[in-house]
Amino acid sequence: MGILITSLVVVAPAQDLKQVERDFSALSAKSGFFNAMKAYMDDSLVLLRTGHAPIATQAGIAKYLESGWPTNMVLTWEPSFADIAASGELGYTYGIYTLTTKQTDGTLSTEKGTYVSIWKLNNMGQWKLVLDTGNEGIGKE
Repeated sequence: MGILITSLVVVAPAQDLKQVERDFSALSAKSGFFNAMKAYMDDSLVLLRTGHAPIATQAGIAKYLESGWPTNMVLTWEPSFADIAASGELGYTYGIYTLTTKQTDGTLSTEKGTYVSIWKLNNMGQWKLVLDTGNEGIGKE
């Protein structure tokens, strides 16, 4: 009679993934979206953006973020929902983002839209972003 060894997969609650998303947003507000993206992105990250083919290389992502992100803009977001696969290795969030732009006269304008993020748990136990997309159009304030 042999010994049966089984592995137990412990799945983090979706609430934990929501907190990762909130921490990502807070870093974006504090240090800029490009720096936040660098901290949370997986090597396999793909960006889906309006008017662009999927951006699927680190060099392409860096070029896109460096060339298209004015310093007068702050992007933040709040996850409305999160779910994690039964395996515990893949999850997703979606919610509302807010893009705040400081105008030349000092006033702020905001634009809201929706987003979806897909996350993968790496071998260090960290959630890393593997797909990021969003849609403009909820409104301006």
